[in-house]
Amino acid sequence: YDQTELVNNTIATVEKNLIEGGILVIAVLFFFLGNWRAAAIVALVIPLSMLFTFIGMDRLGLSANLMSLGALDFGMIVDGAVVLVDNFVRHMRDKKNEGKDPVRLIGDSAKEVARPITFGVIIIIMVYVPILTFEGMEGKMFAPMAYAVGFAILGSLILIFTFVPVVSSWFLKVAKNPKENIVIRWLAPRYRSALQWSLANTAKTVFGALVVLVASLSLVPFMGTEFLPELDEGSFLIEIKRLPSVALSESVESGKHIQHEIMRIPEVRTVVFKTGRPDLANDYMGLHETDGFVMLKPRDEWRDGVSKEDIGRELEEIVARYPDINYGFTQPIAMRVDELVAGVKSDVAIKIFGEDFDVLRQRASDIERLVQDIPGTGSVMVEQVSGQTYLDIKINRGKVARYGLNVADVQDVIETAIGGRTATEMYEGTRRVDVVVRYTAESRNDIGVIRNLLVSLPDGSRLPLSQLADIEAVEGPVQISREQGQRRIVVGVNLDGRDVGSYVEELQRRVDASISLPAGYYLVYGGQFENQQRAMGRLYLVVPLALLIIYLLLFTMFGNLRNSLLILTNLPFALSGGIVFLFLRGLNISVTSAIGFIALFGVAVLNGVVLIEHLNHKRHEIRDLDEAVVEGAVDRLRPVLMTALVASLGFIPMALNTTQGSEVQRPLATVVIGGLITSTLLTLLVLPTIYAWIERRLRPELGPIACMKRIILPRKFWGEDDKGLMELTPES
Repeated sequence: YDQTELVNNTIATVEKNLIEGGILVIAVLFFFLGNWRAAAIVALVIPLSMLFTFIGMDRLGLSANLMSLGALDFGMIVDGAVVLVDNFVRHMRDKKNEGKDPVRLIGDSAKEVARPITFGVIIIIMVYVPILTFEGMEGKMFAPMAYAVGFAILGSLILIFTFVPVVSSWFLKVAKNPKENIVIRWLAPRYRSALQWSLANTAKTVFGALVVLVASLSLVPFMGTEFLPELDEGSFLIEIKRLPSVALSESVESGKHIQHEIMRIPEVRTVVFKTGRPDLANDYMGLHETDGFVMLKPRDEWRDGVSKEDIGRELEEIVARYPDINYGFTQPIAMRVDELVAGVKSDVAIKIFGEDFDVLRQRASDIERLVQDIPGTGSVMVEQVSGQTYLDIKINRGKVARYGLNVADVQDVIETAIGGRTATEMYEGTRRVDVVVRYTAESRNDIGVIRNLLVSLPDGSRLPLSQLADIEAVEGPVQISREQGQRRIVVGVNLDGRDVGSYVEELQRRVDASISLPAGYYLVYGGQFENQQRAMGRLYLVVPLALLIIYLLLFTMFGNLRNSLLILTNLPFALSGGIVFLFLRGLNISVTSAIGFIALFGVAVLNGVVLIEHLNHKRHEIRDLDEAVVEGAVDRLRPVLMTALVASLGFIPMALNTTQGSEVQRPLATVVIGGLITSTLLTLLVLPTIYAWIERRLRPELGPIACMKRIILPRKFWGEDDKGLMELTPES
């Protein structure tokens, strides 16, 4: 099985997504900035930031693969540069700045947004910290991605305050007859009207936002959960198990028949069946076990309208014709990963622990029958722990004593005939080789020959072994599997069209209701479900910690409680958009989608920081609160839209791509796109509205008691002229 084709295909998917995403990001920059020089300066941040990524990955020994580069979004990388260059362009288009020195103007513009950009980009980096705490397989898979994104964003932050201002001072000029971008000219008045309505109808605006949030969260119970979306490897692996007593020749012959039938499917390129145990101890297989590798042709050579699921059903129809085998379908790498990580080759593993093999077998059979009736069950295989034929020789001590023999005398004969005993030594040069004497393989496997094995008596006569012992063929265990010091048997289930989370939930409910276990016996659910539970448990612990760190950074920047909490209100609304888009696309909640939410939170916070910082600045310039909020929000309309659009459009190719490897990226991209839609609407409409509502009540010159009265009591109970107070500036 050559993995080169899979690796090349997934890398090609990453390259395609990055190139298409980069083109979309650059198109948005040109479209919104309306200045090709400014757009080119921002676009140059992309390749330069990638240099930081490649240098960092090289130093850490990370490879370029689907996971390490798959979550890179050029839009997210240039978000900070977008805000900076947009501020340059805005000031250069301002008629008040005509005739000013461009270098000084760029310096002043950079100082104006330096704090929000710095804190916003640092927060984006911080939201990836939880990923670095992952353990097990998810840690191996997603930590390289966090490092790659972190290096790129850190590189962009360095470039924002070194490369971008310098190059901007060379190429950007103060406009003599400034004209706003046609899109902004069309959007700005409509946005102004919508925001004015929102400020005049605070309760309706906030209530509508809460309705959207609650409605989206109500979809969560109807969504499935899984560890990771299944990567299409472009091939199948068929696990076949026969009775342990089967002969090697019979296993091989049966495999040939199945291979011949499978090769009749037009989409199959080749089939390779592997039977028995190889030399590697980490891949033990008995002669009754066969792994069938089914490699498929490229998709452009398939019949019209045929999917991989259709081919899987054809394969299952072929294998099901053989009643003497148990079988399961998976993929080569997925099987190997499941086996090495969880010890089983299936999506869900029900592990039964106990001491008595008979009890374990009985409970495993009960669970196998129960599982067959659960929707979503693809194939079920019970671990083979019995069925091996053994030669049981019980020496009759009374007869042995009657003939004047010791038990050891009889055991020596049996050991020599069946196990072999060193008779002499021979030399081959300097090597000394033992010469072992024993029966041939045919004789050792013939119970009649063993019965007639002659044992010498003290008087020189000989008796057949059957006169001194009871000899019979009995069925015994094939293997004794242990985990954590206890015997166990595994029922493996591969799923078909159902998520792991809801399946295991229903499975646990049915098992608890139908299966009773004796004292000392218990069940553990493993496989992909075990990985999912571990990863989600880690996220539940570290994500709140990351949010606390984000809040502390926001509090450090703004120096007050209200602005920091106000920006954090953006996060649940970003969450709602991601959930709705996952639900609409029929995708499950997985570790990949959880990482999408983490990436989404960073961009949502950056937009909130840029907006609130500018609203605070406008409060110093304009006396009327509503006017200050409207003017400040309109000023930040373009950078907020651009940061959201470049980040979301950068993920569009990942969300829509259907090539090999895109399955893993699709949930992440879907979450970011959906979440940015709702968080951007909240940032532009709801955040300014709540900001104005809070500012109208929490005025520092009123004192804490008056502020509390304004929060708790309606306006008619304030007892003061609100209009006059609103015209006061913080300095007064």
